[in-house]
Amino acid sequence: MNDTESFQAENAGDIAAMKGDPDLMAMSRMWARAVAPYRYPYHFRWMGQPIIQVPQDILAMQELIWQIRPRAIVETGIARGGSAIFYASMLALLGEGGIVVGVDVDIRAHNRAAIEAHPMSKHIRLIEGSSVDPDIVDQVRTVVGDQGPVIVALDSNHTKEHVLAELRAYSGLVTKGSYLVVFDTLLEDLPSEMSAGRPWGPGNGPKSAVKSFLEENDRFVIDDDIDAKLLITVAPRGWLRCVKDPS
Repeated sequence: MNDTESFQAENAGDIAAMKGDPDLMAMSRMWARAVAPYRYPYHFRWMGQPIIQVPQDILAMQELIWQIRPRAIVETGIARGGSAIFYASMLALLGEGGIVVGVDVDIRAHNRAAIEAHPMSKHIRLIEGSSVDPDIVDQVRTVVGDQGPVIVALDSNHTKEHVLAELRAYSGLVTKGSYLVVFDTLLEDLPSEMSAGRPWGPGNGPKSAVKSFLEENDRFVIDDDIDAKLLITVAPRGWLRCVKDPS
């Protein structure tokens, strides 16, 4: 075993040990609950635009993008555009072309203007409309085409019904060895009062959608090593690795 292999093996051992440490896992959940009222993910920017993600998840996505080298990244729910710009910047670093397809039911004029004025905009295609509208899904499929590896990140309406519909609509785009990432599964681990006034909450959110989806689709498995490595993530049990090609 060479030095690199030894280093990787040591890391894998440490991650497995963290995964088996219930106190550490509990502390991570407690931390996530403690910062939620302060809108912690809203405090960060990528190349000038609010990214609305926790830093650990940004780093995990960077690792996946560098590893998979996708030719397309599909994101539902672009908000202020920081994550789309982040994905585009990673594709630019790869230097292999590629496109970020961002879908949102409401792309506000000032957000669209900021995204389109950004140096990374040449790598981004914005599509306005419901991510589960069949016409919008068809538009996304047309843009993605058959370009090679595809990563899908779901981060729009967080009700179980909507996320499950997204999983069914976009999972076919994800290639074997790539990932389908469902953000904000953490919402169902938070006290119900934190979802007050929202259509989602415990039992009706992204984590419930993932559970139902995996019961009907055997192409994906939960990569809980990512949860264990990050400790802090808004997507616990939401990192889905594709293990089979589309039929």
